[in-house]
Amino acid sequence: MKVIYEDNHLLVVNKPQGVPTQADSSGDEDMLTLCKQYIKEKYKKPGEVYLGLVHRLDRPVGGVMVFARTSKAASRLSEQIRKGAFKKTYICMCEGKPKGGKMEHYLWKDFKENKVKAVSQNSKNAKYSLLKYEVIKYKDGISTCQVDLITGRSHQIRVQFAASGYPLLNDMKYNKKAKPGNWIALYSKSIAFEHPTKKEPVEFVVPDVNLLNLHT
Repeated sequence: MKVIYEDNHLLVVNKPQGVPTQADSSGDEDMLTLCKQYIKEKYKKPGEVYLGLVHRLDRPVGGVMVFARTSKAASRLSEQIRKGAFKKTYICMCEGKPKGGKMEHYLWKDFKENKVKAVSQNSKNAKYSLLKYEVIKYKDGISTCQVDLITGRSHQIRVQFAASGYPLLNDMKYNKKAKPGNWIALYSKSIAFEHPTKKEPVEFVVPDVNLLNLHT
């Protein structure tokens, strides 16, 4: 875990791939617990440390994550997320050569299988999902894309690319050709929003994300 930025209200970190966002049935170390331990040790805080979880990244996905160090910050960041004011950019590698533009689907989550499916608009509990993207590199049948996530649905980028015929590399859940051994080719490159107390725009970026190095 690498700290990108911290102040009295925010903690921004680079989440490693393979680490769950919060504690789950696996019992593995999770980001929320690790970040609380970091704050407790660095600032020698007694007792329980407060840290607000305002958004998530799938376990196999790495990159920028934002935590709130105060309840006021957590409330204000959560409100920004509800209003769509959190701007998230991802880098991914997919099979094939998409044209770029946007992807629109209605997604439904099967909680028993922890898997999301693209369904018809009239399906029960289906949620409208939108992302915009551009192809920034194409080589040997593989495209590297930059994705602007407009709606924040569970597994959204992974499902929409797969449903469009361009599954992400190494995605064991949504790519039938994926083989065990490598992490999914998806990374949270940047997050931009309004600082919860300073009321000014901020953006946090993981520079030089090279997914090819991560997946070869």
